[in-house]
Amino acid sequence: MNQPLAGFAPAPVAARMENHGNHMLKVAMQTGNDLLARVGSMVAYEGFVQYEPNPPAVRQIARDWVTGEGAPLMKCSGDGLLYLADYGANVVVINLNGDAISVNATNLLAFDAHLTWGVERVKGLAKFAGQGLWNTKISGQGWVALTSRGKPIVVDCGGGEDETYVDPDALVAWSPNLKVKGKRSFKAQALIGRGSGEAYQMAFSGQGIVVVQPSEDSTDRLRVRG
Repeated sequence: MNQPLAGFAPAPVAARMENHGNHMLKVAMQTGNDLLARVGSMVAYEGFVQYEPNPPAVRQIARDWVTGEGAPLMKCSGDGLLYLADYGANVVVINLNGDAISVNATNLLAFDAHLTWGVERVKGLAKFAGQGLWNTKISGQGWVALTSRGKPIVVDCGGGEDETYVDPDALVAWSPNLKVKGKRSFKAQALIGRGSGEAYQMAFSGQGIVVVQPSEDSTDRLRVRG
């Protein structure tokens, strides 16, 4: 191999999902262990991998996504290596060990098809965002890959009395066991969420984590159901 390119060659497979650099996901595909991935995220593959856009199982669970709460998914199956990316966004790989995570659907890149998932309304925000915000909850034993517009920070809420406040535009994911409420702050309206103009923040408390991205692009926010 040309020496300047040698450092970019894929490393030996070590896990079902892993990063290839900061902006690409590598998935070890095996027959019978299907994957659900964002439509259009495939950038390369080796071996024999088949794709089925909007499979029946996805249509049944995500029928409300026509209102904008989610992203179209495709089922990937077969044997080989699959590489996924989302326009150069950072990729974050999570191995769920029987627990769960709540994800902003626009930040969802891929997850094991056998995991339990669905679209849920975020409680406690109705008075701040009309009828509330909607997220995708994923749980079980398996792998999930998220995207972040820039290098994310993972905040451990720690289970104490202090709350963690996040601009909705910057939120990627959180532990669904956390308590969530909205906090309106007119004084902070011009300081938080440069592109959003949001007059409220999301407050998290309890035992769990919150994943926050540095970008505050309003296209990446949790969707408001009208």
